[in-house]
Amino acid sequence: MADLRDLGLSEYEANAYRSLLRTGPATAKELSEASGVPMGRIYDVLGSIESQHLVRSQTASRPKKYVAVEPDTALDRLLADRKRELREKADQYEAVVDELADDLQTPAQPDEGFWTAALGPGESVDLLLERVDAADDSVRLLAGFASTSFDVDDTTSRVVDHLEDALDRDVAVSVLISRDLAANLPDVVNERYVDVLAEHPNYEVRIGQTVEGNVTIVDDAEVCLDVSNPVDPDESFAMIDLHDAAFAADVTAVFEDTWADAATLD
Repeated sequence: MADLRDLGLSEYEANAYRSLLRTGPATAKELSEASGVPMGRIYDVLGSIESQHLVRSQTASRPKKYVAVEPDTALDRLLADRKRELREKADQYEAVVDELADDLQTPAQPDEGFWTAALGPGESVDLLLERVDAADDSVRLLAGFASTSFDVDDTTSRVVDHLEDALDRDVAVSVLISRDLAANLPDVVNERYVDVLAEHPNYEVRIGQTVEGNVTIVDDAEVCLDVSNPVDPDESFAMIDLHDAAFAADVTAVFEDTWADAATLD
């Protein structure tokens, strides 16, 4: 059950405000008795909720009386305060990230033959996007089919966002897709690519006749392989990220041969 404490009030502050709603205008002593807030704490509590504009005081009366602000107004003010605090906290975190980005070193490249794997569609996409984010020079993306494991719209949106970031870092992005895949992509997916990526000078898409599998080559040195489910080839089973210059060179050579024979997407 929701409570005023969920919006930042202490237990005493919440009890005092609720009691004022019941009693109407009341002195500190009367409110202490009605709310159960100790007399030794009541003035601090009243001062706090008054500073949050949840109560108003009649300073001309002796002793001073307090009245609660209407609940709708009070809740709006509490919500606005919490949102402001969240924005300030987000700004603080962003500042920390900016500082750490300059302070932390880029990790040393893994040894030749080093590989990692991610199981399942969610972790596979996360691994792919992580490696796209690590690209310094180029991303070559070969897409032969759309896996039934992924939500096409959501996955496309995420991939496009990360490719756009890569292009903004002056990374060259080449996308080679099969003719069957190009013909069956939803219009919303095509529009997303056209609207966001097509105008970048370092971005190009081509359609190949014989494009099989889903492979991403990063900086011509690292290869991400989408592994299909052996029971259902239309489903994605895992993503393997392999750091091996010789293997990457072989895959890049095949990509370039297919790329040379592919048609430019208009």
